Amino acid sequence: MAVLPAVAGHNTLVDIAKSFDPQGKVAIVAELLNQSNEMIQYMNFIEGNLPTGHKGVVRAGLPTVTLRRFYKGVAPSKSGRDTIEDVCAMLEGRNEIDKDLADLNGNAASFRMSEGLAFVESMNQTFAQQIMYGNTATNKDGVLGLTPRYNAISGATNGANVITASGSGSDNTSVWLVVWGENTVTGIYPKGSKAGLVQEDLGVIDAFDASNNRYRAYGELYQWKFGLHVKDWRYAVRIANVDVSDLVGQTGTQANTAATWLPILMMKAFARIPSMGMGTATFLANRTVKEMLSVAAVQKTIYGLTMEQAGNQFGNVTAGSVAGTGTGIRGGQLKFFGVPVLTVDQITLAETVVS
Repeated sequence: MAVLPAVAGHNTLVDIAKSFDPQGKVAIVAELLNQSNEMIQYMNFIEGNLPTGHKGVVRAGLPTVTLRRFYKGVAPSKSGRDTIEDVCAMLEGRNEIDKDLADLNGNAASFRMSEGLAFVESMNQTFAQQIMYGNTATNKDGVLGLTPRYNAISGATNGANVITASGSGSDNTSVWLVVWGENTVTGIYPKGSKAGLVQEDLGVIDAFDASNNRYRAYGELYQWKFGLHVKDWRYAVRIANVDVSDLVGQTGTQANTAATWLPILMMKAFARIPSMGMGTATFLANRTVKEMLSVAAVQKTIYGLTMEQAGNQFGNVTAGSVAGTGTGIRGGQLKFFGVPVLTVDQITLAETVVS
């Protein structure tokens, strides 16, 4: 199955950051995000049209057309439209390091950078958790993520894009196929704000200990305003109820003879997408799921699964050895019929059953 390249105008956080920060400071932080979060490398982002998020217009119905004959008129019609408003979250972190401690090794900048990387990772994990599971019905400070939008099979308009893998226990997970694009599924940031994680050096400030006594500290502020906008629900597919123990053991619902075997359902997910050329397609999976798919790719037990290195598909791969082009499996990218399978650790292995 050939997958078309991303449409023109697909902007990642690094692309946007480089355009509004000529000094490159924010762009550097955005690149750090890329290294820690695979999803960020492929997500499209747009500036919202609201200070708090984005209001989009989606088509809810098609106009009526007529097969006309001579001397017979045609009644005017129009398409149906609905509006969807998505809010952005404000994620912040403050870092205060005792100045004397940071100066001990004679390289305060290096010490602060090492601590800053931990903040970047923490922000990344919270971002991913919100994109996957954020629910404004239970936490108004967050965003509305993918899971609450695709959380029913029967009785839901988008139920056609929720496929069940028939897991019924307590160790279920999901695999997602998302086509990122401005007119499909996109990340958003508030109107007039900066995209991505912004780090502000506060310099030397007065900090306070547990007894409210002052000490001098290097201060930093980390802030990330983000949201998720699903303009066309047809461009995201959730494969729900994947039984993890069955997948690991290749038994039950995940035996390769079962109709609910994950690779078969991933193929079915392709069929639910109207046009793969509308954006950049990615599969999103937990590390455990990706591990099992990677093993299958190396052993060549699943057609369409490949492990690629530096843009080249491996040659003859057998269990226990890697031959052909490339320098080894480490750092290889897993793809299913050309679509990257990305690791999203925030996708849990204990989801409730979707019905």
